Amino acid sequence: MESGQQSIHKYLIKRSQSGDRTAQNELYKLYVNAMYNICRRMMGNEEDAKDVLQESFIHAFSKLSTLKDAGMFTAWLKRVVVNHCLNALKKRKKMDLSIEDYLPEVETAEPEMHSFKVKQVLQALDNISAGCRMVLNLYVFEGYDHGEISQILNISESASKAQYSKAKSKIREILQVNN
Repeated sequence: MESGQQSIHKYLIKRSQSGDRTAQNELYKLYVNAMYNICRRMMGNEEDAKDVLQESFIHAFSKLSTLKDAGMFTAWLKRVVVNHCLNALKKRKKMDLSIEDYLPEVETAEPEMHSFKVKQVLQALDNISAGCRMVLNLYVFEGYDHGEISQILNISESASKAQYSKAKSKIREILQVNN
């Protein structure tokens, strides 16, 4: 990010912290698409993603005054969004992790390289268990390691790795069937 752009963002954040609705609207416009993508991948459908996105921004703006370093806004907002997704999934009992979800799967062969459209991959993500989807999203798209994921989801690190492996296998299977 260019330093001029960073300064504009910090200026908007500072104004937003003091309750400036215009600045909050500008921040919203700058971050809504990226945060929606996180919600969409984690929630598994558009309607739930939009609901959680809305709740996340309301919460973020209400707690923005607690943010000490404006340079950390993006990471802080992303964490707010991820936490709201996790809470929504827990409330709706979508995160029903069973013992099968913890068992590692054995990969038998190297996957073939295919070109898939984003829509196909999103549809495949929608068709795996919530636990697998959550671990895959946190690991691949959000950049958390398995230790961090185990703390966030309150599971063991090996369970996180097993969920990730199972998610990859399931998505590979779905994409091969649909291709």
